[in-house]
Amino acid sequence: MALHNQLLVNGYSDNPPVDETFISKWMENLVEEIGMKIIKGPFTAYVTKEGNRGLTAIVMIETSHIALHVWDETDPGMIQFDLYTCSTLPVDLVIKSLENNLGLKDYKHMVIERETGFNILEVR
Repeated sequence: MALHNQLLVNGYSDNPPVDETFISKWMENLVEEIGMKIIKGPFTAYVTKEGNRGLTAIVMIETSHIALHVWDETDPGMIQFDLYTCSTLPVDLVIKSLENNLGLKDYKHMVIERETGFNILEVR
């Protein structure tokens, strides 16, 4: 039976990434590191609209998707991350990658099991 788990992360970075190529490569590496497979993407764009400036990136994985949004107009910059999978969810590996590669700090995260509703498994 497939799992239906979602990881949501909201946090900050003193040095938010702004390079599309860097984020695309990071997403590719993250998918490999957590044992998943890319089916399309990553697709990354830098948005220049005032009040919403920053990176947006998505990658479709065999078991669903990963999305990242980074706003760099604030100090510190804001990071929001979403990984939905119908497989196991390696929360610690994902958080560590966000910390090491995007400078994630002062974050909160939530894991939701969504097979039959929105069952919160973890909040930190």
